[in-house]
Amino acid sequence: MKQVHSDIITFRGSHYDFGYKQGKMLKDSLIIQNRARQWKVRKPRFSINEQDAKQVFKQFGPGVWEELIGLGDALEWPMDKVLQEFGGFRVNHVKSGCSILTGDQYFIRNYDYHPKTYEGRYVFFQPNDQGYATVGPSQRITGRPDGMNEKGLVLGYNFMHRKKPGDGFICCAIGRIVLETCANVDEAVSLLKELPHRHSFSYIVFDRSGETYIVEASPRGVKVRQSKICTNHFEIMKHENRNYLVDSERRLNILEEQSQEYSEAIQAFRLMNDSDKGVFSDQYRNWAGTIHTSAYFPRELKTWMVLGGDQEPTEFSFGSWLAGKEIEQKKITGMINTDIPFVHMEANAVWMRSDR
Repeated sequence: MKQVHSDIITFRGSHYDFGYKQGKMLKDSLIIQNRARQWKVRKPRFSINEQDAKQVFKQFGPGVWEELIGLGDALEWPMDKVLQEFGGFRVNHVKSGCSILTGDQYFIRNYDYHPKTYEGRYVFFQPNDQGYATVGPSQRITGRPDGMNEKGLVLGYNFMHRKKPGDGFICCAIGRIVLETCANVDEAVSLLKELPHRHSFSYIVFDRSGETYIVEASPRGVKVRQSKICTNHFEIMKHENRNYLVDSERRLNILEEQSQEYSEAIQAFRLMNDSDKGVFSDQYRNWAGTIHTSAYFPRELKTWMVLGGDQEPTEFSFGSWLAGKEIEQKKITGMINTDIPFVHMEANAVWMRSDR
Protein backbone atom coordinates (compact mmCIF):
# COMPACT_ATOMS: atom_id res chain seq x y z
CA MET A 1 0.00 0.00 0.00
CA LYS A 2 1.18 3.52 -0.66
CA GLN A 3 -0.22 6.91 0.21
CA VAL A 4 -1.15 8.97 -2.82
CA HIS A 5 -2.54 12.45 -3.21
CA SER A 6 -4.26 14.84 -5.57
CA ASP A 7 -3.51 18.54 -5.37
CA ILE A 8 -6.55 20.80 -5.21
CA ILE A 9 -6.21 23.58 -7.79
CA THR A 10 -8.55 26.56 -7.90
CA PHE A 11 -8.60 29.40 -10.40
CA ARG A 12 -10.90 32.26 -11.36
CA GLY A 13 -10.02 34.20 -14.50
CA SER A 14 -9.40 33.83 -18.22
CA HIS A 15 -8.50 30.60 -19.98
CA TYR A 16 -5.17 32.05 -21.12
CA ASP A 17 -4.24 33.10 -17.57
CA PHE A 18 -5.29 29.70 -16.24
CA GLY A 19 -3.10 27.99 -18.83
CA TYR A 20 -0.19 30.27 -17.98
CA LYS A 21 -0.54 29.59 -14.25
CA GLN A 22 -0.64 25.83 -14.84
CA GLY A 23 2.39 26.05 -17.11
CA LYS A 24 4.37 27.80 -14.38
CA MET A 25 3.29 25.14 -11.88
CA LEU A 26 4.27 22.34 -14.25
CA LYS A 27 7.55 23.74 -15.55
CA ASP A 28 9.90 21.83 -13.24
CA SER A 29 7.40 19.23 -12.07
CA LEU A 30 7.70 15.45 -11.94
CA ILE A 31 4.83 15.26 -14.43
CA ILE A 32 6.88 17.02 -17.12
CA GLN A 33 10.09 15.17 -16.26
CA ASN A 34 8.38 11.76 -16.31
CA ARG A 35 6.54 12.42 -19.55
CA ALA A 36 9.78 13.44 -21.24
CA ARG A 37 11.25 10.08 -20.21
CA GLN A 38 8.08 8.22 -21.23
CA TRP A 39 8.21 9.57 -24.79
CA LYS A 40 11.72 8.12 -25.15
CA VAL A 41 10.24 4.65 -24.63
CA ARG A 42 6.70 5.01 -25.98
CA LYS A 43 6.77 6.52 -29.45
CA PRO A 44 3.65 8.43 -30.54
CA ARG A 45 1.36 6.63 -32.98
CA PHE A 46 -0.18 9.78 -34.35
CA SER A 47 0.61 12.98 -36.19
CA ILE A 48 -0.46 16.50 -35.30
CA ASN A 49 -1.34 19.26 -37.73
CA GLU A 50 -1.38 22.47 -35.72
CA GLN A 51 -3.72 24.31 -38.08
CA ASP A 52 -6.20 21.42 -38.13
CA ALA A 53 -6.13 21.23 -34.34
CA LYS A 54 -6.58 24.99 -34.01
CA GLN A 55 -9.55 24.99 -36.36
CA VAL A 56 -11.33 22.20 -34.47
CA PHE A 57 -10.63 23.70 -31.05
CA LYS A 58 -11.85 27.09 -32.23
CA GLN A 59 -15.08 25.45 -33.38
CA PHE A 60 -15.81 23.27 -30.34
CA GLY A 61 -13.62 24.51 -27.45
CA PRO A 62 -12.22 27.99 -28.06
CA GLY A 63 -11.51 28.55 -24.39
CA VAL A 64 -9.42 25.39 -24.19
CA TRP A 65 -7.36 26.62 -27.15
CA GLU A 66 -6.56 29.81 -25.22
CA GLU A 67 -5.57 27.69 -22.23
CA LEU A 68 -3.19 25.71 -24.45
CA ILE A 69 -1.60 28.96 -25.66
CA GLY A 70 -1.09 30.02 -22.04
CA LEU A 71 0.49 26.67 -21.19
CA GLY A 72 2.89 26.99 -24.12
CA ASP A 73 3.89 30.53 -23.21
CA ALA A 74 4.63 29.62 -19.60
CA LEU A 75 6.53 26.45 -20.53
CA GLU A 76 8.25 28.16 -23.47
CA TRP A 77 7.21 25.30 -25.74
CA PRO A 78 6.19 25.35 -29.40
CA MET A 79 2.52 24.62 -30.00
CA ASP A 80 3.14 21.19 -31.56
CA LYS A 81 4.72 20.02 -28.29
CA VAL A 82 1.87 21.53 -26.26
CA LEU A 83 -0.65 19.71 -28.45
CA GLN A 84 1.25 16.43 -28.15
CA GLU A 85 1.21 16.60 -24.36
CA PHE A 86 -2.01 18.42 -23.51
CA GLY A 87 -4.13 18.96 -26.61
CA GLY A 88 -6.13 15.74 -26.74
CA PHE A 89 -6.59 15.89 -30.52
CA ARG A 90 -5.44 12.85 -32.55
CA VAL A 91 -3.80 11.11 -29.58
CA ASN A 92 -3.82 7.37 -28.88
CA HIS A 93 -5.43 5.82 -25.80
CA VAL A 94 -4.66 2.58 -24.02
CA LYS A 95 -7.14 0.13 -22.54
CA SER A 96 -8.79 0.86 -19.20
CA GLY A 97 -11.76 -0.14 -17.06
CA CYS A 98 -14.25 2.22 -15.34
CA SER A 99 -17.80 1.80 -14.03
CA ILE A 100 -20.57 4.39 -13.66
CA LEU A 101 -23.78 4.28 -11.64
CA THR A 102 -26.45 6.98 -11.38
CA GLY A 103 -29.42 7.19 -9.04
CA ASP A 104 -31.70 9.65 -7.32
CA GLN A 105 -29.72 12.85 -7.92
CA TYR A 106 -26.29 11.22 -7.72
CA PHE A 107 -23.66 10.18 -10.28
CA ILE A 108 -20.86 7.88 -9.08
CA ARG A 109 -17.93 6.61 -11.10
CA ASN A 110 -14.83 4.48 -10.62
CA TYR A 111 -11.92 5.70 -12.69
CA ASP A 112 -9.83 2.62 -13.51
CA TYR A 113 -6.51 3.18 -15.23
CA HIS A 114 -2.70 3.07 -14.80
CA PRO A 115 -0.83 4.99 -12.04
CA LYS A 116 1.86 6.22 -14.44
CA THR A 117 -0.81 8.26 -16.25
CA TYR A 118 -2.51 9.77 -13.18
CA GLU A 119 -1.74 13.46 -12.67
CA GLY A 120 -3.16 13.93 -9.18
CA ARG A 121 -4.98 17.22 -9.84
CA TYR A 122 -8.53 18.08 -8.72
CA VAL A 123 -9.47 21.32 -10.42
CA PHE A 124 -11.98 24.09 -9.71
CA PHE A 125 -12.07 26.56 -12.63
CA GLN A 126 -14.37 29.57 -13.00
CA PRO A 127 -13.66 31.36 -16.31
CA ASN A 128 -14.44 35.04 -16.75
CA ASP A 129 -14.13 35.06 -20.55
CA GLN A 130 -16.28 32.19 -21.87
CA GLY A 131 -17.69 28.82 -20.88
CA TYR A 132 -19.18 27.34 -17.72
CA ALA A 133 -17.31 26.86 -14.45
CA THR A 134 -16.27 23.24 -13.83
CA VAL A 135 -14.97 20.94 -11.11
CA GLY A 136 -13.29 17.54 -11.48
CA PRO A 137 -9.99 15.69 -11.80
CA SER A 138 -7.77 16.55 -14.74
CA GLN A 139 -6.26 14.29 -17.37
CA ARG A 140 -3.56 15.57 -19.72
CA ILE A 141 -3.87 18.82 -17.74
CA THR A 142 -6.56 20.42 -19.91
CA GLY A 143 -8.85 17.36 -20.13
CA ARG A 144 -11.40 15.96 -17.68
CA PRO A 145 -12.15 12.24 -17.17
CA ASP A 146 -15.25 13.19 -15.19
CA GLY A 147 -16.68 16.36 -13.73
CA MET A 148 -19.60 18.72 -13.20
CA ASN A 149 -20.32 22.25 -14.35
CA GLU A 150 -22.12 25.18 -12.74
CA LYS A 151 -25.40 24.23 -14.44
CA GLY A 152 -25.36 20.80 -12.82
CA LEU A 153 -24.37 18.85 -15.92
CA VAL A 154 -22.23 15.81 -15.03
CA LEU A 155 -20.13 13.72 -17.44
CA GLY A 156 -17.96 10.64 -17.20
CA TYR A 157 -16.72 8.22 -19.82
CA ASN A 158 -15.93 4.50 -20.10
CA PHE A 159 -13.42 3.00 -22.50
CA MET A 160 -14.60 0.57 -25.19
CA HIS A 161 -11.67 0.04 -27.61
CA ARG A 162 -9.07 1.84 -29.76
CA LYS A 163 -9.41 -0.17 -32.97
CA LYS A 164 -9.34 1.78 -36.22
CA PRO A 165 -8.91 5.25 -34.70
CA GLY A 166 -10.11 8.32 -36.57
CA ASP A 167 -9.05 11.95 -36.65
CA GLY A 168 -10.63 13.63 -33.67
CA PHE A 169 -10.58 14.40 -29.95
CA ILE A 170 -9.68 11.84 -27.32
CA CYS A 171 -11.96 11.16 -24.38
CA CYS A 172 -10.61 13.64 -21.80
CA ALA A 173 -10.66 16.54 -24.28
CA ILE A 174 -14.27 15.67 -25.14
CA GLY A 175 -15.14 15.62 -21.45
CA ARG A 176 -13.73 19.09 -20.94
CA ILE A 177 -15.40 20.56 -24.05
CA VAL A 178 -18.83 19.17 -23.18
CA LEU A 179 -18.70 20.36 -19.57
CA GLU A 180 -17.55 23.83 -20.57
CA THR A 181 -20.09 24.40 -23.34
CA CYS A 182 -23.28 22.43 -22.49
CA ALA A 183 -25.92 23.31 -19.89
CA ASN A 184 -27.88 20.03 -19.78
CA VAL A 185 -28.06 16.48 -21.08
CA ASP A 186 -29.89 17.46 -24.27
CA GLU A 187 -27.15 19.90 -25.27
CA ALA A 188 -24.49 17.36 -24.28
CA VAL A 189 -26.01 14.61 -26.41
CA SER A 190 -26.27 16.95 -29.39
CA LEU A 191 -22.64 18.02 -29.10
CA LEU A 192 -21.40 14.45 -28.64
CA LYS A 193 -23.09 13.58 -31.93
CA GLU A 194 -21.28 16.45 -33.63
CA LEU A 195 -17.75 16.13 -32.20
CA PRO A 196 -15.10 14.12 -34.10
CA HIS A 197 -14.16 11.05 -32.03
CA ARG A 198 -10.65 9.60 -32.07
CA HIS A 199 -11.56 6.35 -30.25
CA SER A 200 -14.59 4.36 -29.06
CA PHE A 201 -16.02 5.34 -25.68
CA SER A 202 -19.33 5.59 -23.87
CA TYR A 203 -20.03 9.07 -22.54
CA ILE A 204 -22.49 9.13 -19.66
CA VAL A 205 -24.26 12.45 -19.03
CA PHE A 206 -26.55 13.35 -16.13
CA ASP A 207 -28.15 16.58 -14.90
CA ARG A 208 -30.59 18.11 -12.42
CA SER A 209 -33.54 16.53 -14.20
CA GLY A 210 -32.32 13.12 -13.03
CA GLU A 211 -32.11 11.85 -16.61
CA THR A 212 -29.11 9.74 -17.64
CA TYR A 213 -28.04 9.27 -21.25
CA ILE A 214 -25.30 6.95 -22.48
CA VAL A 215 -23.77 8.08 -25.75
CA GLU A 216 -22.00 5.22 -27.52
CA ALA A 217 -19.42 6.96 -29.71
CA SER A 218 -16.80 5.74 -32.17
CA PRO A 219 -15.10 7.26 -35.25
CA ARG A 220 -17.74 5.41 -37.29
CA GLY A 221 -20.94 6.47 -35.55
CA VAL A 222 -22.82 7.62 -32.46
CA LYS A 223 -25.83 6.00 -30.79
CA VAL A 224 -27.78 7.12 -27.72
CA ARG A 225 -29.59 5.10 -25.07
CA GLN A 226 -30.85 5.56 -21.51
CA SER A 227 -29.58 3.54 -18.57
CA LYS A 228 -28.34 4.19 -15.04
CA ILE A 229 -25.42 1.75 -15.32
CA CYS A 230 -22.46 1.56 -17.70
CA THR A 231 -19.23 -0.42 -17.78
CA ASN A 232 -16.97 -1.16 -20.77
CA HIS A 233 -19.07 -2.45 -23.63
CA PHE A 234 -21.64 -1.04 -26.03
CA GLU A 235 -25.23 -2.25 -25.88
CA ILE A 236 -26.33 -0.84 -29.26
CA MET A 237 -23.18 -0.83 -31.40
CA LYS A 238 -22.23 -4.36 -30.36
CA HIS A 239 -20.17 -4.85 -33.51
CA GLU A 240 -17.72 -2.29 -32.06
CA ASN A 241 -17.11 -4.26 -28.85
CA ARG A 242 -13.87 -5.95 -27.92
CA ASN A 243 -13.78 -9.74 -28.01
CA TYR A 244 -13.15 -10.07 -24.26
CA LEU A 245 -16.07 -8.66 -22.28
CA VAL A 246 -16.13 -10.98 -19.26
CA ASP A 247 -15.01 -8.45 -16.65
CA SER A 248 -17.15 -5.64 -18.08
CA GLU A 249 -20.23 -7.88 -18.06
CA ARG A 250 -19.39 -9.14 -14.56
CA ARG A 251 -19.29 -5.61 -13.14
CA LEU A 252 -22.46 -4.68 -15.02
CA ASN A 253 -24.29 -7.66 -13.50
CA ILE A 254 -23.15 -6.76 -9.99
CA LEU A 255 -24.35 -3.19 -10.42
CA GLU A 256 -27.66 -4.27 -11.91
CA GLU A 257 -28.32 -6.77 -9.12
CA GLN A 258 -27.15 -4.77 -6.11
CA SER A 259 -27.86 -1.14 -6.99
CA GLN A 260 -31.60 -1.83 -6.77
CA GLU A 261 -31.17 -2.32 -3.03
CA TYR A 262 -29.60 1.09 -2.46
CA SER A 263 -31.63 4.28 -2.37
CA GLU A 264 -29.03 6.44 -0.62
CA ALA A 265 -25.97 7.87 -2.35
CA ILE A 266 -23.59 6.67 0.37
CA GLN A 267 -24.79 3.09 -0.10
CA ALA A 268 -24.20 3.31 -3.84
CA PHE A 269 -20.79 4.87 -3.19
CA ARG A 270 -19.85 1.96 -0.92
CA LEU A 271 -20.91 -0.50 -3.65
CA MET A 272 -18.48 1.20 -6.03
CA ASN A 273 -15.60 1.92 -3.65
CA ASP A 274 -15.49 -0.98 -1.19
CA SER A 275 -12.88 -3.50 -2.27
CA ASP A 276 -15.03 -6.51 -1.30
CA LYS A 277 -18.11 -5.62 -3.39
CA GLY A 278 -16.72 -6.78 -6.76
CA VAL A 279 -16.72 -3.47 -8.69
CA PHE A 280 -13.56 -1.86 -7.30
CA SER A 281 -10.48 -3.20 -9.13
CA ASP A 282 -6.84 -3.61 -8.11
CA GLN A 283 -5.63 -4.54 -11.63
CA TYR A 284 -3.24 -1.60 -11.87
CA ARG A 285 -0.63 -3.41 -13.97
CA ASN A 286 -3.36 -4.28 -16.46
CA TRP A 287 -4.32 -0.60 -16.89
CA ALA A 288 -7.59 -1.25 -15.05
CA GLY A 289 -7.07 -0.49 -11.35
CA THR A 290 -9.44 1.87 -9.56
CA ILE A 291 -7.53 5.06 -8.83
CA HIS A 292 -10.39 7.32 -7.82
CA THR A 293 -14.07 7.08 -7.02
CA SER A 294 -15.94 10.33 -7.56
CA ALA A 295 -19.54 11.39 -6.96
CA TYR A 296 -21.51 14.39 -8.19
CA PHE A 297 -24.76 15.87 -6.91
CA PRO A 298 -26.10 18.34 -9.49
CA ARG A 299 -29.00 19.82 -7.51
CA GLU A 300 -26.81 20.56 -4.50
CA LEU A 301 -23.71 21.37 -6.58
CA LYS A 302 -21.54 19.27 -4.29
CA THR A 303 -18.97 16.55 -5.02
CA TRP A 304 -17.30 13.60 -3.30
CA MET A 305 -13.82 12.34 -4.12
CA VAL A 306 -11.57 9.55 -2.83
CA LEU A 307 -8.30 7.95 -3.93
CA GLY A 308 -8.13 4.17 -3.57
CA GLY A 309 -10.65 1.77 -2.06
CA ASP A 310 -12.50 1.52 1.26
CA GLN A 311 -12.27 5.29 1.75
CA GLU A 312 -14.62 7.84 3.28
CA PRO A 313 -15.45 10.53 0.71
CA THR A 314 -14.06 14.03 0.94
CA GLU A 315 -16.95 16.44 0.25
CA PHE A 316 -16.69 19.75 -1.58
CA SER A 317 -19.35 22.41 -2.04
CA PHE A 318 -18.90 23.56 -5.62
CA GLY A 319 -21.86 25.90 -5.15
CA SER A 320 -20.19 27.68 -2.23
CA TRP A 321 -16.95 28.00 -4.19
CA LEU A 322 -18.86 29.52 -7.11
CA ALA A 323 -20.31 32.03 -4.66
CA GLY A 324 -16.80 33.10 -3.60
CA LYS A 325 -15.94 30.86 -0.64
CA GLU A 326 -12.42 29.51 -1.10
CA ILE A 327 -11.43 25.86 -0.68
CA GLU A 328 -9.21 25.60 2.39
CA GLN A 329 -8.10 22.01 1.80
CA LYS A 330 -4.93 21.69 -0.30
CA LYS A 331 -4.81 17.95 -1.03
CA ILE A 332 -6.93 14.82 -1.21
CA THR A 333 -5.07 11.77 0.17
CA GLY A 334 -5.72 8.04 0.01
CA MET A 335 -4.12 4.60 0.05
CA ILE A 336 -3.68 2.46 -3.08
CA ASN A 337 -2.43 -1.12 -3.14
CA THR A 338 0.28 -0.91 -5.79
CA ASP A 339 4.01 -0.39 -6.06
CA ILE A 340 3.72 1.25 -9.49
CA PRO A 341 4.94 4.87 -9.36
CA PHE A 342 2.52 7.75 -9.94
CA VAL A 343 3.60 10.28 -12.55
CA HIS A 344 3.08 13.31 -10.26
CA MET A 345 4.75 11.83 -7.18
CA GLU A 346 7.75 9.71 -8.14
CA ALA A 347 10.69 10.32 -10.44
CA ASN A 348 10.80 6.83 -11.98
CA ALA A 349 7.28 6.74 -13.49
CA VAL A 350 8.61 5.52 -16.83
CA TRP A 351 7.06 2.86 -19.05
CA MET A 352 8.41 -0.65 -18.74
CA ARG A 353 7.82 -3.42 -21.25
CA SER A 354 5.27 -5.05 -18.90
CA ASP A 355 3.28 -1.82 -18.70
CA ARG A 356 2.69 -1.36 -22.41
